[in-house]
Amino acid sequence: MARACLQAVKYLMFAFNLLFWLGGCGVLGVGIWLAATQGSFATLSSSFPSLSAANLLIITGAFVMAIGFVGCLGAIKENKCLLLTFFLLLLLVFLLEATIAILFFAYTDKFRCCGVSNYTDWFEVYNATRVPDSCCLEFSESCGLHAPGTWWKAPCYETVKVWLQENLLAVGIFGLCTALVQILGLTFAMTMYCQVVKADTYCA
Repeated sequence: MARACLQAVKYLMFAFNLLFWLGGCGVLGVGIWLAATQGSFATLSSSFPSLSAANLLIITGAFVMAIGFVGCLGAIKENKCLLLTFFLLLLLVFLLEATIAILFFAYTDKFRCCGVSNYTDWFEVYNATRVPDSCCLEFSESCGLHAPGTWWKAPCYETVKVWLQENLLAVGIFGLCTALVQILGLTFAMTMYCQVVKADTYCA
């Protein structure tokens, strides 16, 4: 009975991780496409030009692919170490997603805003009268060094708050689906880990 349960969880986890790996391939592909066609698309900081939305997507896609591979291998091999590694890596994805979300809402020019309360919030960050280039009315290299008249004045906190209220259903559904997928993966991994331990104990 324990072996039958282990086999069922094994194939379910393999299928889940295969989809997870393919999703990582998709994210990586979008990141590479953005890097190749958009250049410094959505650069998050003028001090770190490599910190862009495209590069974040590439890193995230590669990380998700690696997690999916570890999960698939752990399921096929019924390896406790790989299963536990997959579980821990998937937990780290939550932190990565949170970081990307915070950076997106803090830096993107989609909302046409600058700073949490206003653009002067950035003066303390840079210790100078400047803002990120994403704060500029018209984006250009080092435009954050120009006069305040060329920057967005709206505070990002209020702008994002209004945007979230207007798109609450879509954001909620996306967040719920993402959380459910990850919880499902964590459940599969821990269930299979326990089943492998139980099977080893039974065989011993």
